[in-house]
Amino acid sequence: MTSVWTLAALWFALALFASLCSIYFRVSTALAEIIVGTGAQWALGTLIGAAVLGADEPWIKFLAGAGAIMLTFLAGAELDPVVFRQKWKEATAVGIASFLLPFLGCAAAAYFLLGWGVTSLVNAATASANLTLFLVTWRLVIIAILFSVGLGAAAGIIPAFRASRMDPVKALRAA
Repeated sequence: MTSVWTLAALWFALALFASLCSIYFRVSTALAEIIVGTGAQWALGTLIGAAVLGADEPWIKFLAGAGAIMLTFLAGAELDPVVFRQKWKEATAVGIASFLLPFLGCAAAAYFLLGWGVTSLVNAATASANLTLFLVTWRLVIIAILFSVGLGAAAGIIPAFRASRMDPVKALRAA
């Protein structure tokens, strides 16, 4: 029973730290919680072990799911509906571009730099001979997912950090 309370205290301490960071750095609380949670999992998982944050506990899984839903809601709640209605075309263009550009960039890198297009053709042609030129392993999939999440986080954090330092009145007048 003590480990449950210790684990809960650790999570509350991380939430408090994230809130203080969001106030100090003047960024969104949701963004600070994501960064602190990711950093805590990496740091504590590396130093002490992956089980220290209790990721296998059912109540932690429930809170993580509810937290993910809440963070998504908070990110949407921070949008100003009036400005969004005025700038919906720009917001839609940014949303589409933020998906398509990394997707097409990774596809181009996989095709031209890694030769996956040629490899898949060779694998398809030699499937009857039970020969595989390139095997997609779980390690490769995990590395690809981590790379894409890291790239997406960096692409979102840098503009958000810059925007948080701007004076809202000047930013609205410039738009």
